[in-house]
Amino acid sequence: MNPGKPAAADWRRQQERSNLAILKLMVWISLTFGRAIGRLVLHGIAAYFVLFSPKARRCSRDYLHRALGRWAEWSDGYRHVFSFASTIHDRIYLLNDRFDLFDIELVGEAAVSAAARSQPGVLLIGAHLGSFEALRAVGRGQGGLPVAMLMYEENARKINATLEAINPAASQDIIPLGRMDSMLQARDKLEAGYAVGMLADRSLGDDATIPCDFLGQPAPFPVGPWRMAALLRRPVFFMTGLYLGGNRYRLHFEPLADFSQTPRADRDAAIRAAMQRYADRLSHFCRQAPYNWFNFFDFWQKK
Repeated sequence: MNPGKPAAADWRRQQERSNLAILKLMVWISLTFGRAIGRLVLHGIAAYFVLFSPKARRCSRDYLHRALGRWAEWSDGYRHVFSFASTIHDRIYLLNDRFDLFDIELVGEAAVSAAARSQPGVLLIGAHLGSFEALRAVGRGQGGLPVAMLMYEENARKINATLEAINPAASQDIIPLGRMDSMLQARDKLEAGYAVGMLADRSLGDDATIPCDFLGQPAPFPVGPWRMAALLRRPVFFMTGLYLGGNRYRLHFEPLADFSQTPRADRDAAIRAAMQRYADRLSHFCRQAPYNWFNFFDFWQKK
């Protein structure tokens, strides 16, 4: 396997527009007056971003054109941003264990449970597609597998700070990426019977990538999550928590790979095959729920 040059990590360079005071006001409105009133505010937020974020709007249109198979209208861009805002808003309630507000359907969870019974821990690899918090909420509140998340702490740090102020326990199952002991922490969680989740559709600027076919054109995907998965030698499942509108979510789990029996000599080929399977399933769900993929930057790196 010959990884390409590191991705430009355009998403990290984009100026963070979130404002801590506004987020805290949003939290207060939502918890004081309820989800329905809070969602009314989201329409104004979505309209603001569609009107005043031209670069994100162009990148959203490029993606939606591929996922929808047609020209993306302004209304499509608005639905895209509103879906993103909705999943962020719902985190307020999910972090406060208000599961009664949501209709969450599970698809494929039996295979994950079976894998977890055969050896402790499974790996869940997803994308910035829908809501990962819905998955963690199911694990915490409905007797499922406890879930820990490997993530870049600096990403959306203001949002996380606000949500942690609502429920400090929310940050206890986050394993920070980019540290020397990140993989050791992940291994310990797996040995304790956790499902450990990673999102594999973004990279840091110094991550190696390889191109995978995604929505009809090669795009760079980071190799790091897959190298970690191969070293941890666990079954790997694709995961996504699709937002279906209103209060409805559908969580999907599909087997992607099992590195537990992969010989070292075959590891690179197994990683490459798993990455393309991942990109294929991501393409499938992007077409099925096109307004759920929340990467508002030049993912295909056409510049």
